[in-house]
Amino acid sequence: MFVSDIRSIESKYNVKIRNFSEVVQIDKDNKKILVKDLKENREYFETYDKLLLSTGSYPFVPDMEGMDNHNVFTLWNIPDTDKIFNYIKTDNPQKAVVVGGGFIGLEMAENLADRGIEVTLVEFADQILAPLDFNMAKIVENHLRNKGIDLLLNTGIKAIQDKGKKVLLSNNQIIDTEMTLLSMGVRPNTKFVKEAGLITNDRGGIVVNEYMQTSDPDIYAVGDMIEVVNKVNGLKTMIPLAGIANKQGRAVGANILGLKEETFEGAIGTSIVKVFDLTVASVGENEKSLKGRGLKLWKDYGYALIHQNSHAGYYPGALPLTIKLIFSLQDGRVLGSQIVGYDGVDKRIDTIATSIHFKGSIYDLTKLELAYAPPFSSAKDPINMAGYYACDIMEGLSTPISFEEYKAGKDEFVLIDVREEVELNSGMLENALSFPLTKLREEYVKLDKSLKYVVYCAVGLRGYLAERILKQKGYEVYNLLGGYRTFQDMESKVKTKSNKVEQDKLPLVNNNVIELNVCGLSCPGPIVSVSKKINELAVGDTLTIKATDPGFTRDIESWCVNTGNSLVFKEENKGIYTVQIIKGDKVVQPVKNNLKEKTMIIFDGDLDKALASFIIANGSVAMGNKVNMFFTFWGLNILRKKNHPPVKKDFISKMFAMMMPRGASKLTLSKMNFFGAGSLMMKHVMKKKGIASLEELIRDAINSGVKIVACQMSMDVMGLTKEELIDGVEIGGVATMLNDNDNSNMNLFI
Repeated sequence: MFVSDIRSIESKYNVKIRNFSEVVQIDKDNKKILVKDLKENREYFETYDKLLLSTGSYPFVPDMEGMDNHNVFTLWNIPDTDKIFNYIKTDNPQKAVVVGGGFIGLEMAENLADRGIEVTLVEFADQILAPLDFNMAKIVENHLRNKGIDLLLNTGIKAIQDKGKKVLLSNNQIIDTEMTLLSMGVRPNTKFVKEAGLITNDRGGIVVNEYMQTSDPDIYAVGDMIEVVNKVNGLKTMIPLAGIANKQGRAVGANILGLKEETFEGAIGTSIVKVFDLTVASVGENEKSLKGRGLKLWKDYGYALIHQNSHAGYYPGALPLTIKLIFSLQDGRVLGSQIVGYDGVDKRIDTIATSIHFKGSIYDLTKLELAYAPPFSSAKDPINMAGYYACDIMEGLSTPISFEEYKAGKDEFVLIDVREEVELNSGMLENALSFPLTKLREEYVKLDKSLKYVVYCAVGLRGYLAERILKQKGYEVYNLLGGYRTFQDMESKVKTKSNKVEQDKLPLVNNNVIELNVCGLSCPGPIVSVSKKINELAVGDTLTIKATDPGFTRDIESWCVNTGNSLVFKEENKGIYTVQIIKGDKVVQPVKNNLKEKTMIIFDGDLDKALASFIIANGSVAMGNKVNMFFTFWGLNILRKKNHPPVKKDFISKMFAMMMPRGASKLTLSKMNFFGAGSLMMKHVMKKKGIASLEELIRDAINSGVKIVACQMSMDVMGLTKEELIDGVEIGGVATMLNDNDNSNMNLFI
């Protein structure tokens, strides 16, 4: 056994274990059970004072043609596992069909795919993973397809034919296979219990009270075979999960021994599953269950849908996660949640599960003091953020609209994209108007107040800000839940793992293939490295890049479009992203208009803000942008030389020079500096993760042609001279900065 063996349990707890023994009958009137010894093929009676039933459940297997083939499997116990493993080892199948998109079906599809087997996953419902709602399941479905799984929804299985080599589907399609695995749900293992006269529900589950007693007070039952109370809605249900069964076992042990009365109050269905490198979790009620009870969205219940990072975005390794938080619009009580992401999903679902256990509200989520440090979370944890947005909905500050609602009534609305112009290169929703948030306060007057508007941004936050601006001006506005990212998730047409470009659409190539490894570099490091390397290559050369930055495969598509190069393919395998591009013969001239010019005003001299400024600058240059950086007041400290020639100054200027950090190497963090320890930690982590230092980023920016201007007025006030600044810095005034702003489509104040 995995957990313990028979000898260990008997020696520790003084209990007798009889394996290979099956209880075939219960005589509750005489308190006896009939046991069949499977080894000796004999039957005998055992008497009892108290009887505990824990026979679990069994996999559902349909009565259809072909179930007796040697390559048809279910996966429920260790012998099943051994049977599947031995078949794969001896027969080396290349194709498999998995029937059922639940936890076991997905885990099996993943493991088969990892062994190089071509997998078709067949699911009778219109989505996988029943605990999830459609809009969250879609994220997982996209991921499966991107990993090479052929996913067939709304499709059942009718028969297994040709000695297990073909599967006949409900749509009469026939697909080839070399093994078929059935994972179509479970049923409570209670046949012999019904024959004993114990009360069961319509699904065959044993009815028990809070002490785990059946209709016979001397017979107890736990686990998959019993019904439980759903603690969220108070209704009876069946939740076959191991964590619940273990807690029931703890309670029933105390009750059988008579030590104390211990109750099992019910379950909330907290579950989690790994799907390749994605983590999927849920707890409590979903929209399907709420609508099944006749409750109405935005009347009886609402939900917040947000996209956040697993930890602070400026710390390396932050990965995206999506949180759906469902709550009551009557009292704000948390009803359920679903989370999909790459890191930190487990601790977030556990936090919400704890809140539901204690009947917490969305307001409680905003007040939770959760552990924060940049490698682990943000100052406002994603759970706090979900609570904040839910409170905005509850209090009428935001009127959300779901993807489904917008699609159903899109002719009623005017769609407004409030992202900045540079973001529109990645695509826009059909018929959307562009009103960047930074310009909305001046341009909203162009909108007709008699119309209804739906605003959206990348993930929802700026959409909320735009919604508030327009509502304050008297407009009827709705914010698209989850923004452009959710719309892309729902409309995704992912079909292949590698996303290869058709060969006839590629330019002429030569046989020169160069490899570039940028693993460990964070954005914009990979793009900057690719930009430098491509300039060294000849037209037609192929560049193969390996990276670990999850955002790289999205950025490289836009980069290729903007630089005249061709994307051949991109794929991901166990966290390593491989991209191949061909250098094109198109010479992309610097764009003269404001679509390709960015200006940043750097007022602050903190290390983290300086790093962000130059990361953005280098990334923008790599994307073909002209970049202007205007440094004023404390931002000038970034440009100071560590060692500069003697400069004659008055007393005040000398005092300024003594109090201010001298150059990039002396800057401190804005938060968590701890007398310089935080800065040293940040630099150490950056070096370990392969991220360029601030000094290197500054040098790269200057070498790439970034225009760096120091404010003359601020230099005069602070007593700085040009000789004290690093080489390559221009001196200018506010007119220079304003002229750059006028020519730019993105202006940042840092």
